[in-house]
Amino acid sequence: MHNLSVIQPGLQTTIQDLGRVSHQIDGFPVSGSMDQASHRLANLLVSNRGQTACLEFALTGPTLVFRVATFIAITGGQFSPTLNGKPIPENEAIRIHENDELAIGSANAGRYGYLAIKGGIQVPEVMASRSTTLRIGIGGFNGRALQAGDQLPISPQETLQSFGHRRVNQAFLESFRDPQAMLQNPLVIRILKGPQWSLFSKSDQRLLQHQQYQLTFEADRMGYRLAGKPLTTNLKSLLSEATVFGGIQITSNGQPIVLLADRQTTGGYPVIATILTADIGKIVQCQNHQLIQFQLTNLKTAEDELQKQTELLQRLKAEFIEQRYQAPIGINRSAAQRIRGLFEGGFSKG
Repeated sequence: MHNLSVIQPGLQTTIQDLGRVSHQIDGFPVSGSMDQASHRLANLLVSNRGQTACLEFALTGPTLVFRVATFIAITGGQFSPTLNGKPIPENEAIRIHENDELAIGSANAGRYGYLAIKGGIQVPEVMASRSTTLRIGIGGFNGRALQAGDQLPISPQETLQSFGHRRVNQAFLESFRDPQAMLQNPLVIRILKGPQWSLFSKSDQRLLQHQQYQLTFEADRMGYRLAGKPLTTNLKSLLSEATVFGGIQITSNGQPIVLLADRQTTGGYPVIATILTADIGKIVQCQNHQLIQFQLTNLKTAEDELQKQTELLQRLKAEFIEQRYQAPIGINRSAAQRIRGLFEGGFSKG
């Protein structure tokens, strides 16, 4: 197996897929990518399956040297990546040659970035997932964040169908998730009523929606603590129940915690609301001190927004499939393009 060499690891760079979703019942955190929409987009750009393992990094990305030819895509927050010292774009497929050096750099906006590599990162699966769970040291690369000198197994990839067309334009990004959302202050995050919504007073419910919360420094893959006027509820801790990605717990001091990828499997704090799946990526990308305002919506809107995001990815995939016949194309498609031309133009014109 060929290697991807880590020169500088960046901040909390880990291997993540979409998580070990069937093992929360066994007491293991789901983990997986914090911004799953960006993860799926990165994989689509290099023709991987959506759940393929990527590198996830926070605020500062790694510097890497590829020991084999392949293709990559970078998505998520707005970074300043360079390849052999020259700037390269995000949100499109990039050809990599042997011994190329990629430096992701620091985030200009947003928090988490994703590096997809054609064919994925070939570390062993643990409970049907390659995701890293740092606090219990399982999955990924030895159960930890990357360090300088690590050698990650990847496979050579000489061609990628229609790689020259595998990019997304501004119109797609604005529909998929407006990049300007990361610059909004306050950032509006839509929520649904949680399982303990009715146990809170009307004044608590109004306060949750009408005030602006600030993201604190206590923000990691387990959850984001927010600061605002405390809710005045006298609710006691409840019996523990399963947690969900995007659940908003209200702690004993009246402040919310947004539960994220590495959340505990169960919890006893009341969950007043849950964030729409389509909006989780927005709050995940917030940097410290970002102002956040919650907006209550309904289940129909939540379903429609998630379906819209899914359909955008499906349409983009269909476009890439159609464009495989257009130049520039991989060498393995050249003959197919000529054959298609014969059928469309008629053999007499050949």
